[in-house]
Amino acid sequence: MKMRAARMYGYKQPLRLEEIAVPPVAPDEVLVKVGGAGMCRTDFQLIDGYFDSGLEMDFPITPGHEVAGWVEGLGADVPKSAGLSEGDQVVVFGSWGDGACRQCHVGNEQLCAHGVWAGFSRHGGYQEYLPVNYRYLIKMPGRGDLTPENLAPLTDAGLTPYRGLKKLRAGGHLGAGRTLAVSGIGGLGSYGAQYAKLLGGGADVVAFARSEDKLKIALDNGADHAINVRDKDTDAVREELENLTGRGELDAVIECAGSEDSIRLAFSLLATEGAVASVGLIGNRVDIPLFPLVAREYTYFGSFWGNYNDLTEVLALAEAGRIKHTVTRVRFDEVNETLDAIARGDVLGRAVIVYD
Repeated sequence: MKMRAARMYGYKQPLRLEEIAVPPVAPDEVLVKVGGAGMCRTDFQLIDGYFDSGLEMDFPITPGHEVAGWVEGLGADVPKSAGLSEGDQVVVFGSWGDGACRQCHVGNEQLCAHGVWAGFSRHGGYQEYLPVNYRYLIKMPGRGDLTPENLAPLTDAGLTPYRGLKKLRAGGHLGAGRTLAVSGIGGLGSYGAQYAKLLGGGADVVAFARSEDKLKIALDNGADHAINVRDKDTDAVREELENLTGRGELDAVIECAGSEDSIRLAFSLLATEGAVASVGLIGNRVDIPLFPLVAREYTYFGSFWGNYNDLTEVLALAEAGRIKHTVTRVRFDEVNETLDAIARGDVLGRAVIVYD
């Protein structure tokens, strides 16, 4: 049997749209028919060479780490206790650890030093069928808006800011009377604005972005205020923040962009004992003044992806109807032009490949 696949043969090259054989499954694997594959800016960065010194690549590789679909077949050793049958709708947890290290044993397989990831060091969802170890599948009902195209983005875009906000909450930086900013309303930030209201404990939520269309999404998703930061210096943003909230400072920021400028802006607006959780990865470095970091006792959290349990919590919110989806459906033959649009920041919410 044949399938379509968008494959990467090297850096800084368009993906090749090919027809190849459906891969075999190992005894402990499930063959997933991909119904939705989220297109992340990280996919563009992978092709552009952002990770060339940190990942071992065995070309050709199929990108796509946000995957949801249906069970097409089961390996002989998939246990009945997995509760999986052909036709079940499933979501793929894309971080696969070695199972032996300390991080894996505490449940953080996405932090495993010897782990692999769907769409990076293993093939991902930019192909119609994907073998996945049964341990990394989460069964979901197929009703209402719980469709693969809506569920796939939750495995990264919907998962990553959730974990970052949990860190801010656990650190005591959220709550009533606090001001929380969601910086960067792209794929991650459109979900981050929702979690800011769900996890913020009554905090006033302010969205920062460089596009009015993206700020409208943030407001529709629960943000209390929105500030267009395009071409504005810190003083101008601070003045607008004070006009909107009565305060010119922030107690916490979930930083979903990851550019040097956006991180610098976040720290320049922090109140004493404020905190920033970085989840975006546009840039390559952080450049912030040291003295305020120490003297005002700022906290800076790095937060990478999320673990399996974090994902089950996100999916529970989706199943309860508490998550809004902003999805742009992408046909298979539109993959390369959509990656270019993502790189320019022209896509609202999440682009998702569907194999209709």
